[in-house]
Amino acid sequence: MTENQAVQQKSVRRNRVAAAACFAAALITASVVGTQSASADAAANRAAAARPAAVAAVAPGLGSARLVQSEDLLQKGLKPVGATVELTGRQALSACSGEETMRDLTKGAATGYASVTWTLDTDGMLTESAASAPTGISAALWEKQLVALVQDCQDEPAGHWYYGTAHTLTTTGGTAHWYPAHNGDGTVSGGVAVLRSGNRVAIAELSGRPTAAPSQVEGIAAAALKRLSS
Repeated sequence: MTENQAVQQKSVRRNRVAAAACFAAALITASVVGTQSASADAAANRAAAARPAAVAAVAPGLGSARLVQSEDLLQKGLKPVGATVELTGRQALSACSGEETMRDLTKGAATGYASVTWTLDTDGMLTESAASAPTGISAALWEKQLVALVQDCQDEPAGHWYYGTAHTLTTTGGTAHWYPAHNGDGTVSGGVAVLRSGNRVAIAELSGRPTAAPSQVEGIAAAALKRLSS
């Protein structure tokens, strides 16, 4: 990659952060692309009457039930107001990836895709994109590619946002590599997590929202990993 190409790629990533903030402010209703599940339980329906929740949608090998839900966000001190769920794998992966999607990363080889964009009651949004791999070898490769993508934004010029130090969370369900995100002045502002459980991989990012401590990002990573492994 030439120096000019590298500069252009960085510019695309940073422009995406600004666009995400505008999008989060504008999006206040939930919509779903895909086939709705007929097996939503009564407890989930009662919760949905009181607060927004990701509508259950199912794709071969993966469904939106494997993604972060509204109760997960509420438990971490976030107040969701709307969700958009898709099953096409065409949601951009993260603020660092530019316009690359999970379908791009997997070269369309996944057995299923699912993604959600949660808007919050204040500035910020949470996005998650997941894919189900045909084999464990493919899942390991995609996880490695996602980690490399995130690490590409750890080393940024002074004054620009960046991902911080990597942390690893391991449970019986799988592994999460999470990174706090920092504004140009060094303050924490969300973060990102790369997740893997068996043949499933995902990336989840809280962006455009100041956070009191990186522990909030760790909590979201843990919740996302639990959903992915369920």
